[in-house]
Amino acid sequence: MEIKAKGSRPSMKAPPEYFTGDVLQEPLMQASQPARIQVVNVTFEPGGRTAWHTHPLGQTLVVTAGKGLAQSWGGPIREISAGDVLWFAPGEKHWHGAAPDSALTHIAIQEMLDGKAADWMEYVTEEEYRG
Repeated sequence: MEIKAKGSRPSMKAPPEYFTGDVLQEPLMQASQPARIQVVNVTFEPGGRTAWHTHPLGQTLVVTAGKGLAQSWGGPIREISAGDVLWFAPGEKHWHGAAPDSALTHIAIQEMLDGKAADWMEYVTEEEYRG
């Protein structure tokens, strides 16, 4: 058993090459091989969001606070809020983040494949974000 005490996992600013706006990431868990799971608590300030991306083995988001937006490529923008659970299938191109007027926090759960949990693509434009 391994216990990581509260406060022992430092938050960091999300990499600007993959995110727009103010976004903090707190790594919660990175399992040792042969397990592949990675869990991250992510907080987006209003307007903060990911770039378009995919996950080789899919991704689950558990929204824990606030309101946000999520969209799969070619689909409508969907509103999300605390208590919602989202699943993105392997290879599904998507983005997610805070609403323009609200922060959003979610727990992101994904598996690594060949050392990679995500394939990052272009930024979500202001026009795409605003719908």
